[in-house]
Amino acid sequence: MLFAGEQSGISMDGHPKWRSLWQQLELEVVATIFIIAASSFLFLKLASEMREGETQTADEAILLALRDSTDPSNPIGPPWVEMMFRDFTSLGSPSVLALVIIAVVGYLWLERERRTALFVLLAVAGGAALEMLLKVGFARPRPELVSHLVDVNSFSFPSGHATMATITYLTLGVLLASAQERRRMKLYLLAVATFLALLVGISRIYLGVHYPTDVLAGWCIGAAWAALCWIVFHWLQGRGQIEAPSS
Repeated sequence: MLFAGEQSGISMDGHPKWRSLWQQLELEVVATIFIIAASSFLFLKLASEMREGETQTADEAILLALRDSTDPSNPIGPPWVEMMFRDFTSLGSPSVLALVIIAVVGYLWLERERRTALFVLLAVAGGAALEMLLKVGFARPRPELVSHLVDVNSFSFPSGHATMATITYLTLGVLLASAQERRRMKLYLLAVATFLALLVGISRIYLGVHYPTDVLAGWCIGAAWAALCWIVFHWLQGRGQIEAPSS
């Protein structure tokens, strides 16, 4: 998948191009494992400090910095900024993400890449289940220091919008990047996916519905899950259980 467009009929042994590609894949696997380990460690560190109340002062200071000092219900910036962040936050809503996944899965199904479609569906659904279990397990109340600018009705840690936006957009970004031959296109697609996830998370803080540590934890668990899915996908593809990329 990473090397769509490369010819697969050449033996790996003795061919400089294949040796280079194999070394690149090994490097990417090592980098991905590092992302999983680092993201998981940071998430556990945040969760531990959050439970001990060590992050509360910094969390509240950031929330207050984004509000009018004389009126905590009024966010900083002109009215159009608030409207903009309301729009941004919808990019991580369950309904929007569900539509995105349905569209992608439908496309893959029509392209007869049905095992890939099923994998994408299960990867996102598994991430959603993990996010809900973590919310219930930590049961952190929403911030009450500032008024909420959008309606919320669940626990706060980790941010569901940040978690699921990271899982969904990074997973799809990797799939799209894998179909590209040029490195700059791969980097561009991954950068767009990362930017969307970051934008959704920042919007949750600006709108006052999450502490910054909720969002950071969501990014961490989302990145770790997406990276794990990347490894599993290529392992299954190497075993022939998922369609190889078309050339």
